[in-house]
Amino acid sequence: MTRIYAVGECVQHRHKLYGLVAPLFEQAKVCANHLATLGYSRYEGSVTSTKLKVTGIDLFSAGSFHCTENTEELVFQDPNLVIEDNRIKGAVLYGDTLDGAWYFQLMRDGVDISAQRDRLLFGQAHLGDSGHSEIQPVAMMSDDAEICGCNGVCKGTIVDAIVKKNLFTLDDVRAHTKASSSCGSCTAVVEQLLAFTLGSDYFGSPKTKPLCKCTEYTHEDIQRVIKEQHLTGIGAVMHFMNWKKPDGCHVCRPALNYYLLCAWPGEFKDDYQSRFINERVHANIQRDGSFSVVPRIWGGITTPDELRTIAEVAEKFKVPTVKFTGGQRIDLLGVKKPDLPAIWSELNQAGLVSGHAYGKALRTVKTCVGTDWCRFGTQDSTGMGIKLEKMTWGSWTPHKFKMAVSGCPRNCSEATIKDFGVVAVESGWELHVGGNGGMKVRVTDLLCKVGAFLQLYREDAHYLERTAAWIEHVGLAHVQKNIVEEADNRQVLYQRFLDSQQYVQKDPWAERATEGVDQHEFTFLTEINASTHSVETTEVA
Repeated sequence: MTRIYAVGECVQHRHKLYGLVAPLFEQAKVCANHLATLGYSRYEGSVTSTKLKVTGIDLFSAGSFHCTENTEELVFQDPNLVIEDNRIKGAVLYGDTLDGAWYFQLMRDGVDISAQRDRLLFGQAHLGDSGHSEIQPVAMMSDDAEICGCNGVCKGTIVDAIVKKNLFTLDDVRAHTKASSSCGSCTAVVEQLLAFTLGSDYFGSPKTKPLCKCTEYTHEDIQRVIKEQHLTGIGAVMHFMNWKKPDGCHVCRPALNYYLLCAWPGEFKDDYQSRFINERVHANIQRDGSFSVVPRIWGGITTPDELRTIAEVAEKFKVPTVKFTGGQRIDLLGVKKPDLPAIWSELNQAGLVSGHAYGKALRTVKTCVGTDWCRFGTQDSTGMGIKLEKMTWGSWTPHKFKMAVSGCPRNCSEATIKDFGVVAVESGWELHVGGNGGMKVRVTDLLCKVGAFLQLYREDAHYLERTAAWIEHVGLAHVQKNIVEEADNRQVLYQRFLDSQQYVQKDPWAERATEGVDQHEFTFLTEINASTHSVETTEVA
Protein backbone atom coordinates (compact mmCIF):
# COMPACT_ATOMS: atom_id res chain seq x y z
CA MET A 1 0.00 0.00 0.00
CA THR A 2 1.43 3.37 -1.05
CA ARG A 3 1.10 6.30 1.33
CA ILE A 4 1.81 9.81 0.18
CA TYR A 5 2.28 12.80 2.44
CA ALA A 6 1.35 16.19 1.01
CA VAL A 7 1.60 19.66 2.54
CA GLY A 8 1.10 23.06 1.01
CA GLU A 9 -1.22 25.93 0.24
CA CYS A 10 -2.83 23.98 -2.61
CA VAL A 11 -3.34 20.70 -0.72
CA GLN A 12 -6.99 19.75 -0.16
CA HIS A 13 -7.82 18.27 3.23
CA ARG A 14 -11.30 16.95 4.01
CA HIS A 15 -12.71 18.90 1.07
CA LYS A 16 -11.07 22.17 2.23
CA LEU A 17 -8.48 24.08 0.22
CA TYR A 18 -6.91 26.80 2.39
CA GLY A 19 -4.65 28.69 -0.01
CA LEU A 20 -2.69 30.17 2.93
CA VAL A 21 0.76 29.56 4.34
CA ALA A 22 -0.18 29.14 8.02
CA PRO A 23 -1.98 25.77 7.50
CA LEU A 24 1.08 24.62 5.56
CA PHE A 25 3.23 24.95 8.70
CA GLU A 26 0.68 23.07 10.78
CA GLN A 27 0.55 20.29 8.18
CA ALA A 28 4.35 20.18 8.04
CA LYS A 29 4.60 19.66 11.81
CA VAL A 30 2.31 16.62 11.60
CA CYS A 31 4.14 15.28 8.56
CA ALA A 32 7.54 15.66 10.26
CA ASN A 33 6.17 13.87 13.30
CA HIS A 34 5.14 10.88 11.19
CA LEU A 35 8.37 10.83 9.17
CA ALA A 36 10.24 10.65 12.47
CA THR A 37 8.11 7.54 13.27
CA LEU A 38 6.39 9.38 16.11
CA GLY A 39 2.98 8.99 14.55
CA TYR A 40 0.87 10.33 17.37
CA SER A 41 0.09 13.73 15.78
CA ARG A 42 -2.94 14.19 13.59
CA TYR A 43 -3.91 17.05 11.33
CA GLU A 44 -7.49 18.05 12.13
CA GLY A 45 -7.71 21.06 9.83
CA SER A 46 -6.88 24.71 10.51
CA VAL A 47 -8.70 27.77 11.74
CA THR A 48 -7.37 30.51 9.49
CA SER A 49 -7.19 34.26 9.30
CA THR A 50 -5.82 36.48 6.60
CA LYS A 51 -5.32 40.10 5.62
CA LEU A 52 -5.68 41.86 2.29
CA LYS A 53 -2.35 43.27 1.17
CA VAL A 54 -3.06 45.37 -1.92
CA THR A 55 -3.44 49.07 -2.74
CA GLY A 56 -2.84 50.16 0.85
CA ILE A 57 -6.20 48.84 2.09
CA ASP A 58 -6.29 47.16 5.51
CA LEU A 59 -8.72 44.23 5.61
CA PHE A 60 -8.78 41.37 8.15
CA SER A 61 -10.90 38.22 7.80
CA ALA A 62 -11.14 35.06 9.90
CA GLY A 63 -13.46 32.04 9.87
CA SER A 64 -16.93 32.01 8.32
CA PHE A 65 -18.45 35.42 7.72
CA HIS A 66 -21.68 34.27 6.05
CA CYS A 67 -24.68 34.14 8.35
CA THR A 68 -26.95 31.09 8.52
CA GLU A 69 -30.27 30.43 10.24
CA ASN A 70 -28.37 29.30 13.33
CA THR A 71 -26.05 32.32 13.64
CA GLU A 72 -26.32 35.97 14.59
CA GLU A 73 -24.48 38.91 13.08
CA LEU A 74 -23.05 41.89 14.96
CA VAL A 75 -22.24 44.85 12.70
CA PHE A 76 -20.88 48.26 13.61
CA GLN A 77 -19.75 50.41 10.68
CA ASP A 78 -16.77 48.51 9.27
CA PRO A 79 -16.27 45.60 11.75
CA ASN A 80 -18.36 42.50 11.05
CA LEU A 81 -18.60 39.64 13.58
CA VAL A 82 -20.54 36.40 13.16
CA ILE A 83 -21.66 34.79 16.45
CA GLU A 84 -23.20 31.43 17.24
CA ASP A 85 -24.08 30.30 20.78
CA ASN A 86 -22.27 33.39 22.16
CA ARG A 87 -19.03 32.44 20.45
CA ILE A 88 -17.32 34.19 17.55
CA LYS A 89 -17.47 32.12 14.35
CA GLY A 90 -16.11 34.70 11.93
CA ALA A 91 -14.81 38.26 11.63
CA VAL A 92 -14.13 40.78 8.88
CA LEU A 93 -12.35 44.06 9.72
CA TYR A 94 -11.93 46.81 7.16
CA GLY A 95 -9.74 49.85 7.86
CA ASP A 96 -8.43 49.45 11.41
CA THR A 97 -7.43 45.77 11.67
CA LEU A 98 -5.38 45.97 14.85
CA ASP A 99 -7.94 43.96 16.86
CA GLY A 100 -7.92 41.15 14.28
CA ALA A 101 -5.47 39.02 16.30
CA TRP A 102 -7.61 39.45 19.42
CA TYR A 103 -10.87 38.47 17.67
CA PHE A 104 -9.08 35.51 16.12
CA GLN A 105 -7.86 34.34 19.52
CA LEU A 106 -11.40 34.58 20.96
CA MET A 107 -12.69 32.56 18.01
CA ARG A 108 -9.92 29.95 18.10
CA ASP A 109 -10.26 29.44 21.88
CA GLY A 110 -14.05 29.30 21.74
CA VAL A 111 -14.43 32.02 24.40
CA ASP A 112 -17.95 32.81 25.61
CA ILE A 113 -18.46 36.51 24.81
CA SER A 114 -21.78 36.94 26.66
CA ALA A 115 -20.37 39.40 29.19
CA GLN A 116 -18.85 41.68 26.56
CA ARG A 117 -21.35 41.56 23.70
CA ASP A 118 -22.38 45.20 24.07
CA ARG A 119 -18.81 46.44 23.69
CA LEU A 120 -17.26 43.72 21.57
CA LEU A 121 -17.49 45.66 18.32
CA PHE A 122 -15.53 48.59 19.75
CA GLY A 123 -12.39 46.50 20.10
CA GLN A 124 -10.14 45.32 22.87
CA ALA A 125 -9.15 48.79 24.07
CA HIS A 126 -12.76 49.59 25.10
CA LEU A 127 -13.26 46.65 27.47
CA GLY A 128 -11.84 48.29 30.61
CA ASP A 129 -13.94 49.35 33.59
CA SER A 130 -14.82 52.68 32.03
CA GLY A 131 -15.47 51.17 28.63
CA HIS A 132 -13.05 53.72 27.12
CA SER A 133 -9.65 52.61 28.33
CA GLU A 134 -6.66 54.54 27.01
CA ILE A 135 -4.40 51.46 27.17
CA GLN A 136 -2.89 50.52 23.81
CA PRO A 137 -4.58 47.47 22.24
CA VAL A 138 -1.24 45.65 21.96
CA ALA A 139 -0.78 46.00 25.71
CA MET A 140 -4.09 44.25 26.35
CA MET A 141 -3.30 41.27 24.14
CA SER A 142 -2.46 38.07 26.00
CA ASP A 143 1.02 36.63 25.55
CA ASP A 144 -0.31 33.75 23.46
CA ALA A 145 -2.14 36.07 21.03
CA GLU A 146 -0.90 35.28 17.53
CA ILE A 147 0.71 38.31 15.89
CA CYS A 148 2.29 36.77 12.78
CA GLY A 149 -0.05 34.25 11.17
CA CYS A 150 2.43 33.28 8.46
CA ASN A 151 5.10 32.10 10.90
CA GLY A 152 2.93 31.37 13.94
CA VAL A 153 4.63 33.92 16.23
CA CYS A 154 2.73 35.08 19.31
CA LYS A 155 3.03 38.29 21.31
CA GLY A 156 4.90 36.66 24.19
CA THR A 157 7.65 35.37 21.89
CA ILE A 158 8.18 38.82 20.37
CA VAL A 159 8.18 40.68 23.70
CA ASP A 160 10.49 38.10 25.26
CA ALA A 161 12.94 38.45 22.36
CA ILE A 162 12.87 42.26 22.56
CA VAL A 163 13.66 42.23 26.28
CA LYS A 164 16.14 39.37 26.53
CA LYS A 165 18.02 39.93 23.28
CA ASN A 166 18.02 43.74 23.41
CA LEU A 167 16.19 44.21 20.12
CA PHE A 168 15.52 47.78 19.07
CA THR A 169 14.42 47.66 15.43
CA LEU A 170 11.91 45.91 13.21
CA ASP A 171 14.80 44.24 11.36
CA ASP A 172 16.07 42.86 14.68
CA VAL A 173 12.67 41.35 15.50
CA ARG A 174 12.38 39.83 12.03
CA ALA A 175 15.85 38.27 12.31
CA HIS A 176 15.23 36.72 15.73
CA THR A 177 11.55 35.74 15.58
CA LYS A 178 10.54 35.79 11.86
CA ALA A 179 7.53 37.94 12.81
CA SER A 180 6.64 40.30 9.92
CA SER A 181 9.31 38.71 7.69
CA SER A 182 6.91 36.99 5.27
CA CYS A 183 3.90 38.91 3.92
CA GLY A 184 4.47 41.93 6.17
CA SER A 185 0.80 42.50 7.02
CA CYS A 186 1.55 42.37 10.77
CA THR A 187 4.36 44.94 10.56
CA ALA A 188 2.32 47.72 12.19
CA VAL A 189 1.44 45.52 15.19
CA VAL A 190 5.07 44.41 15.60
CA GLU A 191 6.20 48.04 15.55
CA GLN A 192 3.59 48.89 18.17
CA LEU A 193 4.92 46.07 20.33
CA LEU A 194 8.41 47.50 19.95
CA ALA A 195 7.19 50.98 20.90
CA PHE A 196 5.19 49.67 23.88
CA THR A 197 7.97 47.41 25.18
CA LEU A 198 10.87 49.84 24.71
CA GLY A 199 9.04 53.08 25.52
CA SER A 200 11.30 56.09 24.96
CA ASP A 201 14.14 53.81 23.83
CA TYR A 202 12.32 52.95 20.60
CA PHE A 203 13.78 54.79 17.61
CA GLY A 204 11.72 53.33 14.80
CA SER A 205 9.78 56.35 13.55
CA PRO A 206 10.77 57.84 10.17
CA LYS A 207 12.16 60.98 11.80
CA THR A 208 14.58 59.07 14.03
CA LYS A 209 15.53 56.12 11.87
CA PRO A 210 19.21 56.11 10.78
CA LEU A 211 19.98 56.45 7.09
CA CYS A 212 21.58 52.99 7.07
CA LYS A 213 23.65 50.64 9.22
CA CYS A 214 26.82 52.60 8.43
CA THR A 215 25.73 55.51 10.62
CA GLU A 216 23.54 56.41 13.57
CA TYR A 217 22.49 59.70 11.96
CA THR A 218 19.13 60.33 10.30
CA HIS A 219 18.36 61.77 6.88
CA GLU A 220 17.55 65.12 8.51
CA ASP A 221 20.82 65.15 10.47
CA ILE A 222 22.85 64.50 7.34
CA GLN A 223 21.02 67.08 5.21
CA ARG A 224 21.47 69.70 7.94
CA VAL A 225 25.19 69.00 8.51
CA ILE A 226 25.96 69.07 4.76
CA LYS A 227 24.57 72.62 4.59
CA GLU A 228 25.83 73.92 7.95
CA GLN A 229 29.38 72.61 7.50
CA HIS A 230 29.49 73.24 3.74
CA LEU A 231 30.54 69.67 3.04
CA THR A 232 30.99 69.09 -0.70
CA GLY A 233 32.11 65.48 -0.97
CA ILE A 234 30.87 62.02 0.02
CA GLY A 235 34.16 61.27 1.77
CA ALA A 236 34.01 64.58 3.63
CA VAL A 237 30.52 63.77 4.96
CA MET A 238 31.56 60.30 6.09
CA HIS A 239 34.71 61.60 7.80
CA PHE A 240 32.98 64.50 9.56
CA MET A 241 30.10 62.33 10.79
CA ASN A 242 32.30 59.38 11.83
CA TRP A 243 30.86 56.80 9.45
CA LYS A 244 31.16 53.23 10.77
CA LYS A 245 32.14 51.92 7.32
CA PRO A 246 34.73 54.19 5.67
CA ASP A 247 33.39 53.60 2.16
CA GLY A 248 29.69 53.40 3.03
CA CYS A 249 27.27 50.98 1.40
CA HIS A 250 24.77 50.68 -1.48
CA VAL A 251 22.14 52.41 0.69
CA CYS A 252 24.01 55.48 1.92
CA ARG A 253 26.24 56.31 -1.05
CA PRO A 254 23.37 57.07 -3.51
CA ALA A 255 21.60 59.08 -0.79
CA LEU A 256 24.70 61.14 0.04
CA ASN A 257 25.33 61.69 -3.66
CA TYR A 258 21.81 63.09 -4.05
CA TYR A 259 21.91 65.28 -0.94
CA LEU A 260 25.21 66.81 -2.05
CA LEU A 261 23.95 67.41 -5.59
CA CYS A 262 20.86 69.13 -4.21
CA ALA A 263 22.74 71.26 -1.67
CA TRP A 264 25.73 72.28 -3.80
CA PRO A 265 24.80 71.91 -7.51
CA GLY A 266 27.65 74.16 -8.65
CA GLU A 267 30.35 72.67 -6.42
CA PHE A 268 29.72 68.96 -6.04
CA LYS A 269 30.58 66.71 -8.96
CA ASP A 270 28.13 63.86 -9.43
CA ASP A 271 29.75 60.65 -8.19
CA TYR A 272 29.19 58.24 -11.04
CA GLN A 273 29.90 55.09 -9.04
CA SER A 274 27.38 56.03 -6.33
CA ARG A 275 24.43 55.68 -8.69
CA PHE A 276 22.28 52.67 -9.47
CA ILE A 277 23.00 50.76 -12.66
CA ASN A 278 20.08 52.45 -14.47
CA GLU A 279 21.47 55.91 -13.83
CA ARG A 280 25.02 54.88 -14.69
CA VAL A 281 24.08 53.70 -18.17
CA HIS A 282 21.11 56.08 -18.67
CA ALA A 283 18.68 53.30 -19.56
CA ASN A 284 16.32 50.93 -17.74
CA ILE A 285 17.65 47.45 -17.13
CA GLN A 286 15.12 44.71 -17.88
CA ARG A 287 14.62 41.23 -16.42
CA ASP A 288 16.72 39.56 -19.13
CA GLY A 289 19.66 41.95 -18.75
CA SER A 290 18.79 44.04 -21.82
CA PHE A 291 17.83 47.72 -21.59
CA SER A 292 15.03 50.05 -22.59
CA VAL A 293 15.55 53.50 -24.07
CA VAL A 294 12.90 56.21 -23.71
CA PRO A 295 13.46 59.51 -25.57
CA ARG A 296 11.84 62.62 -24.12
CA ILE A 297 8.87 63.84 -26.14
CA TRP A 298 7.91 67.26 -24.84
CA GLY A 299 4.33 67.23 -23.56
CA GLY A 300 3.59 64.20 -25.75
CA ILE A 301 3.88 66.31 -28.95
CA THR A 302 6.09 64.82 -31.65
CA THR A 303 6.79 65.19 -35.37
CA PRO A 304 7.02 62.84 -38.36
CA ASP A 305 10.81 63.35 -38.39
CA GLU A 306 11.15 62.27 -34.76
CA LEU A 307 8.93 59.24 -35.32
CA ARG A 308 10.88 58.34 -38.46
CA THR A 309 14.17 58.50 -36.55
CA ILE A 310 12.84 56.28 -33.77
CA ALA A 311 11.57 53.77 -36.34
CA GLU A 312 14.90 53.75 -38.19
CA VAL A 313 16.83 53.24 -34.93
CA ALA A 314 14.54 50.36 -33.96
CA GLU A 315 15.09 48.70 -37.34
CA LYS A 316 18.85 49.30 -37.46
CA PHE A 317 19.53 47.91 -33.98
CA LYS A 318 16.88 45.18 -34.24
CA VAL A 319 14.97 46.42 -31.18
CA PRO A 320 12.52 43.62 -30.26
CA THR A 321 9.69 45.78 -28.88
CA VAL A 322 8.54 49.36 -29.44
CA LYS A 323 5.84 50.44 -26.99
CA PHE A 324 3.90 53.55 -26.07
CA THR A 325 4.29 54.15 -22.33
CA GLY A 326 1.60 55.32 -19.92
CA GLY A 327 3.19 58.78 -19.93
CA GLN A 328 2.80 59.36 -23.69
CA ARG A 329 6.34 58.33 -24.59
CA ILE A 330 7.85 55.68 -26.89
CA ASP A 331 9.89 52.92 -25.25
CA LEU A 332 12.49 50.92 -27.17
CA LEU A 333 12.71 47.63 -25.24
CA GLY A 334 15.33 44.89 -25.46
CA VAL A 335 18.34 47.04 -26.41
CA LYS A 336 21.73 45.38 -26.00
CA LYS A 337 24.06 47.20 -23.63
CA PRO A 338 26.92 47.77 -26.12
CA ASP A 339 24.44 49.41 -28.53
CA LEU A 340 23.34 52.14 -26.08
CA PRO A 341 25.92 54.85 -26.99
CA ALA A 342 25.24 54.45 -30.73
CA ILE A 343 21.47 54.64 -30.20
CA TRP A 344 21.85 57.81 -28.11
CA SER A 345 23.94 59.37 -30.85
CA GLU A 346 21.42 58.68 -33.60
CA LEU A 347 18.49 59.89 -31.52
CA ASN A 348 20.43 63.05 -30.61
CA GLN A 349 20.94 63.88 -34.26
CA ALA A 350 17.16 64.22 -34.56
CA GLY A 351 17.01 66.47 -31.48
CA LEU A 352 15.71 63.76 -29.12
CA VAL A 353 17.09 63.81 -25.58
CA SER A 354 16.91 61.43 -22.65
CA GLY A 355 13.49 60.95 -21.06
CA HIS A 356 15.19 60.08 -17.73
CA ALA A 357 12.85 57.08 -17.47
CA TYR A 358 15.66 55.32 -15.62
CA GLY A 359 16.38 57.87 -12.90
CA LYS A 360 15.27 59.45 -9.67
CA ALA A 361 14.37 62.54 -11.63
CA LEU A 362 11.58 64.24 -13.53
CA ARG A 363 10.06 61.55 -15.74
CA THR A 364 7.26 62.97 -17.88
CA VAL A 365 4.70 65.74 -18.08
CA LYS A 366 1.54 64.12 -19.38
CA THR A 367 -0.93 66.39 -21.16
CA CYS A 368 -4.28 66.34 -22.88
CA VAL A 369 -4.96 68.40 -26.01
CA GLY A 370 -6.73 71.20 -24.09
CA THR A 371 -8.11 74.18 -25.97
CA ASP A 372 -6.14 73.29 -29.12
CA TRP A 373 -8.64 70.59 -30.06
CA CYS A 374 -10.93 69.51 -27.22
CA ARG A 375 -14.40 71.09 -27.05
CA PHE A 376 -14.29 70.88 -23.24
CA GLY A 377 -10.84 72.45 -22.81
CA THR A 378 -10.70 75.67 -20.82
CA GLN A 379 -6.92 76.35 -20.97
CA ASP A 380 -3.91 75.48 -23.16
CA SER A 381 -2.84 72.35 -21.28
CA THR A 382 -0.41 71.17 -23.97
CA GLY A 383 1.44 74.46 -24.01
CA MET A 384 1.57 74.58 -20.22
CA GLY A 385 2.85 71.00 -20.07
CA ILE A 386 5.65 71.71 -22.53
CA LYS A 387 6.71 74.84 -20.58
CA LEU A 388 6.77 72.90 -17.31
CA GLU A 389 8.75 70.03 -18.83
CA LYS A 390 11.33 72.29 -20.46
CA MET A 391 11.79 74.19 -17.20
CA THR A 392 12.18 71.12 -14.97
CA TRP A 393 13.69 68.32 -17.07
CA GLY A 394 17.06 66.99 -15.96
CA SER A 395 16.46 67.82 -12.30
CA TRP A 396 17.46 65.05 -9.90
CA THR A 397 14.91 64.38 -7.16
CA PRO A 398 14.65 62.11 -4.08
CA HIS A 399 12.53 59.68 -6.11
CA LYS A 400 10.95 59.61 -9.55
CA PHE A 401 8.76 62.66 -10.14
CA LYS A 402 5.81 62.78 -12.53
CA MET A 403 3.67 65.72 -13.63
CA ALA A 404 0.52 66.16 -15.69
CA VAL A 405 -1.61 69.01 -17.00
CA SER A 406 -5.34 68.64 -17.69
CA GLY A 407 -7.18 71.16 -19.82
CA CYS A 408 -10.40 70.91 -17.81
CA PRO A 409 -11.74 69.28 -14.61
CA ARG A 410 -12.55 66.10 -16.59
CA ASN A 411 -8.88 65.33 -15.92
CA CYS A 412 -8.06 63.14 -18.94
CA SER A 413 -4.32 63.28 -18.18
CA GLU A 414 -4.87 62.01 -14.61
CA ALA A 415 -3.26 65.07 -13.04
CA THR A 416 -4.72 64.29 -9.62
CA ILE A 417 -2.64 61.13 -9.12
CA LYS A 418 0.69 62.69 -10.08
CA ASP A 419 3.43 64.13 -7.88
CA PHE A 420 2.51 67.54 -9.28
CA GLY A 421 -0.68 68.06 -11.24
CA VAL A 422 -2.17 71.10 -12.92
CA VAL A 423 -5.90 71.21 -13.66
CA ALA A 424 -7.40 73.98 -15.79
CA VAL A 425 -10.55 75.76 -14.65
CA GLU A 426 -12.37 78.70 -16.22
CA SER A 427 -10.55 81.22 -14.00
CA GLY A 428 -7.05 79.76 -14.38
CA TRP A 429 -5.21 76.79 -12.92
CA GLU A 430 -5.45 74.56 -9.86
CA LEU A 431 -2.19 73.12 -8.52
CA HIS A 432 -2.34 69.66 -6.96
CA VAL A 433 0.51 67.91 -5.14
CA GLY A 434 1.49 64.57 -3.64
CA GLY A 435 -0.44 62.10 -5.80
CA ASN A 436 0.57 58.54 -6.57
CA GLY A 437 -0.85 56.03 -9.03
CA GLY A 438 1.15 52.95 -8.08
CA MET A 439 0.30 50.09 -5.73
CA LYS A 440 -0.79 52.53 -3.06
CA VAL A 441 -2.97 55.07 -4.83
CA ARG A 442 -3.02 58.54 -3.30
CA VAL A 443 -5.10 61.39 -4.69
CA THR A 444 -3.41 64.77 -4.71
CA ASP A 445 -4.04 67.57 -2.24
CA LEU A 446 -5.18 70.91 -3.63
CA LEU A 447 -2.32 73.33 -2.99
CA CYS A 448 -3.84 76.51 -4.37
CA LYS A 449 -5.72 77.92 -7.35
CA VAL A 450 -3.24 79.91 -9.35
CA GLY A 451 8.38 75.32 -9.31
CA ALA A 452 8.78 76.23 -5.67
CA PHE A 453 7.04 73.00 -4.67
CA LEU A 454 9.56 70.89 -6.55
CA GLN A 455 12.50 72.58 -4.84
CA LEU A 456 10.92 72.22 -1.39
CA TYR A 457 10.47 68.51 -2.07
CA ARG A 458 14.04 68.19 -3.35
CA GLU A 459 15.51 69.85 -0.26
CA ASP A 460 13.14 68.48 2.36
CA ALA A 461 12.32 64.85 1.49
CA HIS A 462 14.34 61.75 2.30
CA TYR A 463 16.16 60.08 -0.58
CA LEU A 464 13.87 57.45 -2.18
CA GLU A 465 10.76 59.08 -0.66
CA ARG A 466 7.93 59.80 -3.10
CA THR A 467 5.97 63.05 -2.76
CA ALA A 468 2.92 61.13 -1.51
CA ALA A 469 4.86 59.66 1.43
CA TRP A 470 6.71 62.93 2.04
CA ILE A 471 3.50 64.98 2.37
CA GLU A 472 2.02 62.39 4.69
CA HIS A 473 5.09 62.56 6.92
CA VAL A 474 5.57 66.37 7.00
CA GLY A 475 1.89 67.32 6.64
CA LEU A 476 0.18 69.42 3.97
CA ALA A 477 0.23 72.42 6.32
CA HIS A 478 4.05 72.45 6.15
CA VAL A 479 3.94 72.58 2.34
CA GLN A 480 1.23 75.25 2.26
CA LYS A 481 3.13 77.40 4.78
CA ASN A 482 6.32 77.34 2.69
CA ILE A 483 4.68 77.65 -0.73
CA VAL A 484 1.36 79.45 -0.37
CA GLU A 485 1.48 81.54 2.79
CA GLU A 486 5.07 82.77 2.66
CA ALA A 487 5.43 84.47 -0.71
CA ASP A 488 9.05 85.52 -0.10
CA ASN A 489 10.05 81.97 0.76
CA ARG A 490 8.25 80.69 -2.34
CA GLN A 491 10.31 83.06 -4.50
CA VAL A 492 13.56 81.99 -2.79
CA LEU A 493 12.80 78.31 -3.37
CA TYR A 494 11.89 78.96 -6.99
CA GLN A 495 15.13 80.87 -7.57
CA ARG A 496 17.20 78.11 -5.97
CA PHE A 497 15.56 75.62 -8.32
CA LEU A 498 16.36 77.76 -11.39
CA ASP A 499 19.95 78.21 -10.18
CA SER A 500 20.43 74.46 -9.82
CA GLN A 501 18.99 73.79 -13.27
CA GLN A 502 21.83 75.60 -15.01
CA TYR A 503 24.21 72.92 -13.70
CA VAL A 504 22.11 69.79 -14.27
CA GLN A 505 19.97 70.53 -17.32
CA LYS A 506 22.30 68.79 -19.74
CA ASP A 507 21.30 65.78 -21.74
CA PRO A 508 23.38 62.79 -20.54
CA TRP A 509 22.91 61.03 -23.87
CA ALA A 510 24.36 63.97 -25.79
CA GLU A 511 27.25 64.44 -23.35
CA ARG A 512 28.33 60.85 -23.45
CA ALA A 513 27.72 60.41 -27.18
CA THR A 514 29.86 63.44 -28.11
CA GLU A 515 32.52 63.29 -25.38
CA GLY A 516 33.01 59.55 -25.58
CA VAL A 517 32.16 56.93 -23.01
CA ASP A 518 34.01 54.46 -20.87
CA GLN A 519 33.49 51.43 -23.08
CA HIS A 520 34.22 49.11 -20.17
CA GLU A 521 30.86 50.13 -18.72
CA PHE A 522 29.12 48.91 -21.86
CA THR A 523 30.84 45.58 -22.39
CA PHE A 524 29.72 43.72 -19.25
CA LEU A 525 28.18 40.32 -19.79
CA THR A 526 24.41 40.06 -19.75
CA GLU A 527 24.62 37.73 -16.74
CA ILE A 528 26.42 40.42 -14.78
CA ASN A 529 23.79 42.99 -15.78
CA ALA A 530 21.03 40.81 -14.44
CA SER A 531 22.93 40.22 -11.23
CA THR A 532 23.59 43.93 -10.79
CA HIS A 533 19.92 44.65 -11.29
CA SER A 534 18.90 42.32 -8.50
CA VAL A 535 21.42 43.79 -6.08
CA GLU A 536 21.46 47.47 -6.93
CA THR A 537 18.16 48.47 -8.46
CA THR A 538 15.18 48.98 -6.13
CA GLU A 539 12.81 50.38 -8.76
CA VAL A 540 13.23 50.77 -12.50
CA ALA A 541 9.66 51.64 -13.58
